Amino acid sequence: MALSLKLALRQTTALIMTPQLQQAIKLLQLSNQELDAFVEAEIAENPLLERESPDGGIERESENTDPAEHGGTLDEDRDGERETDSGLPSGAVDGGDEARAIETADGDAMAEATDPPSLDAADLTASETPPEDGDGPMDADFDNVWTNDERSDLVDTPPTQFADWGAGGGFEGEPLDIEQRLSRETTLREHLSNQVNMMFADPRERMTAGFLVDCLDEAGYLRTELEEIAGRLGISVAEVEEVLVRAQDCDPPGVFARDLGECLALQLRDRDRLDPAMEALVKNLDRLARREAAALKRICGVDDEDFADMVAEIQALNPKPGLAFTHDATQTVIPDIIVRARKGGGWDLELNADTLPRVLINQSYFAEVTKLTRTKDEQKYVQERMQSANWLIKALHQRATTILKVSTEIVRTQDMFLSKGVQHLKPLTLREIADVIGMHESTVSRVTSNKFMATPRGVFELKYFFTTAIASTVGGEAHSAESVRHRIKALINDELPKAVLSDDKIVDILSGEGVEIARRTVAKYRDAMRIPSSVQRRREKAMCL
Repeated sequence: MALSLKLALRQTTALIMTPQLQQAIKLLQLSNQELDAFVEAEIAENPLLERESPDGGIERESENTDPAEHGGTLDEDRDGERETDSGLPSGAVDGGDEARAIETADGDAMAEATDPPSLDAADLTASETPPEDGDGPMDADFDNVWTNDERSDLVDTPPTQFADWGAGGGFEGEPLDIEQRLSRETTLREHLSNQVNMMFADPRERMTAGFLVDCLDEAGYLRTELEEIAGRLGISVAEVEEVLVRAQDCDPPGVFARDLGECLALQLRDRDRLDPAMEALVKNLDRLARREAAALKRICGVDDEDFADMVAEIQALNPKPGLAFTHDATQTVIPDIIVRARKGGGWDLELNADTLPRVLINQSYFAEVTKLTRTKDEQKYVQERMQSANWLIKALHQRATTILKVSTEIVRTQDMFLSKGVQHLKPLTLREIADVIGMHESTVSRVTSNKFMATPRGVFELKYFFTTAIASTVGGEAHSAESVRHRIKALINDELPKAVLSDDKIVDILSGEGVEIARRTVAKYRDAMRIPSSVQRRREKAMCL
């Protein structure tokens, strides 16, 4: 057959994801922190967008206050009529009733712009202190400095460091205000460096000790080999080890240890409790981890009472002393949905307004800039910015509405969990929610990612409510896997020291309660909750751990 070039027409059907549709899908799966960062970037880029402040005013962006940067030369104020997504969707769930219709605001404003494409269509194919006045000798010293004949050229131009003291500055940019100095947390490196500088008078030893400080990890352990340190410093290993032994007297006790055993031994030595029996116990931490009580008592030469006291002392030590100087701020989870119990039964749902950015379109500024446009490029730029601003507001409103729809159905399904606790959590899948609200399963998956719900039972991620089903032995309703895990944990917590429950025994108990579950499933759930086996638990209880 001969090969040749030819033109042909072919008709196909395909779904094209526009940039706006991709943006809407992206917004749907963002957390509240990520959404806020995204909106800030859009406001900085688009001169027509402004953020509404909590008191109802306008927070102006510095990038948007100069119209000349975007083709305009306006000097007038930009206040005027604005469009906003001011209406926050809200919902309510009656016990046992269908979810109420979701109310939306700004209906008129929303209708003026083109509605965004349905998300479901895409989802189907989307795979030191300074001197002060009157300090006596200190003032005299500074007077001598500024009036010295040999440095008379400095009288009119004092050094910047001294001149900045009155403004709160200091050497190397450090704050001189005592409150500011005290409020700054001390790091492990600073804490140890201060001790090392006082402990070692010889410069060679001080340099070696400082290098050892730099080699510590955040827990206070020295993970670098002494041979490597000696090679870098060009000294012998014996010198490094001598400095290390002295540095191990620093506070907090346990720093500069090379392993866990040495760390615990240093702390026991600091407490004057490192006797031969305790030293033998520290050298056999692996046996202690395996709860080999009989062997450890024989090695240490102690009886049951002394052994229990030794184990209690070990438990009171800090295996990572350096972490006390780690000052990471605790990240608080901010819920996206708030659920409150309603008088007379049922639940009220509302979106957390603190997590939703309030974006405005300055229509007055848009009209003024439009009048000043002279070229087609300027007109095109202004129209594109207006279209992008409208789309962002529509996408934000659609995101909020979709989150509320999914959350409303979750609350309706998990009503018993909210009322009575985790043992009443029902099995639930993404498809079940998607079928009820008329959306694609992947849309529900995106909505439930990185979103949190505040309930009377606590704050939960939306995905927490989706668990697999475990069949019932009596043919009744299936049990949620999360509720079964909760029951297994409760059984183990209530077991007696002389009657430790094996996995097979737990299976028998659950079967008697109507839960059909295999032994390997019980073992899997137990491992996931980091609960040791029955043999290990029996050893722990025997050691009074």
